[in-house]
Amino acid sequence: MGFVAGKQVGSAVLRNRAKRRLREAAARCALRSDTVYVLIADQDVLTADFASLIRAIDRCIGKLSVAEERA
Repeated sequence: MGFVAGKQVGSAVLRNRAKRRLREAAARCALRSDTVYVLIADQDVLTADFASLIRAIDRCIGKLSVAEERA
């Protein structure tokens, strides 16, 4: 699992906060252990409510699962 927050997110403090929020939200999602995930933060991660972060990650994982089934 990788977490990335570029300089467009803000200062180092804000980038670290964004990565911590993503890390915690991802920990609450059902992720496959045999898959490598990289989550990229933007400024919205800092202001979004935590439940919406979890829903967004779940939605992305669902899209990945559908793409794998098609392949």
